[in-house]
Amino acid sequence: MSSDQKLSLDADYARAIAPYASYVPPVPTDAESLRKQNDFMINTVMGLFPCPARSRVAETELSYKSADGTELQLHRFDPPASSSTPAPAGRPCVLYLHGGGFVSGSVTSFRKDIIRYAAETRLTFYAPAYRLSPEAPFPKPLEDAYAALEFLRDNAQEQNIDPKRIGVMGISAGGGLAAGLALEARDKKFVPAIKKLVLIYPMLDDRTRIGKDHPLNEYLTWTNKKNEIGWQAYLGDAGARTVSSPDASVYAAPARAEDLSGLPPTYLDVGGLDLFKDEVNAFGAKLLAGKVDVEFHLYPGVPHAWEWLSHECPVTQKAVNNRVFALRSL
Repeated sequence: MSSDQKLSLDADYARAIAPYASYVPPVPTDAESLRKQNDFMINTVMGLFPCPARSRVAETELSYKSADGTELQLHRFDPPASSSTPAPAGRPCVLYLHGGGFVSGSVTSFRKDIIRYAAETRLTFYAPAYRLSPEAPFPKPLEDAYAALEFLRDNAQEQNIDPKRIGVMGISAGGGLAAGLALEARDKKFVPAIKKLVLIYPMLDDRTRIGKDHPLNEYLTWTNKKNEIGWQAYLGDAGARTVSSPDASVYAAPARAEDLSGLPPTYLDVGGLDLFKDEVNAFGAKLLAGKVDVEFHLYPGVPHAWEWLSHECPVTQKAVNNRVFALRSL
């Protein structure tokens, strides 16, 4: 996109956010301040998020161990249909990885989002409480996600899961984790292979940044500064020493992978006013070059995580419906 290109908000989205338009969050200076800001924003908008399916989705807490022996919680969300008579070969399920820029967020704060998709798809969702950075930099969060995938496969009979029909869904930083997980599963020849990958405005590339005079800056909800802090916290000193270092692992920053062949069929979406727009588009092109089945949606006029304050907007309803349809293909 050229720096002189005209940009504007989707008209319905602009009306939806008008009551909150005057709020300008402070500029974070480090991972701690970014975490506080993110958690405040996530909890605030999720508090406004309608969740009519809440009483119809059963929640259970399980536990599993990561590669280093750390015990973690794995939250199971069951819609009514999944609690009926077990299917002979088990049921499909979704491993859901929450967002938060690698430094914030939790299964609890994203709970309403998970419930929505569990109810709409009639699929069981599993959400691991993966560790956050900088306290647990790469590869710890990815190891937590991989161990959760292994848990689902190894306990498929007990959980009434068809291990050949496990999908992975990630939101923002969780989308980056999901893509890294899919790459690692491919390279380790994980079997059965992941059935479907659903990446919602995923955080894929530590090199992403735009100039201070770029017109997109006016609309960003996830800024250059936030992105830099999040990546620096996640990459740390383990496997990717500094942001944009040439030796950053492709499992940490999946956009760095040159060969995406062998990945599962992938759904991608992103807003046209999102800092991640170009990296998501480029990742989709690499998937196509690797002969992976790809469904890609670019929604003009909306920024990162736009749907949290625009539940009734046509663009939000369209995006949610497209995601639900993709997940139902499991």
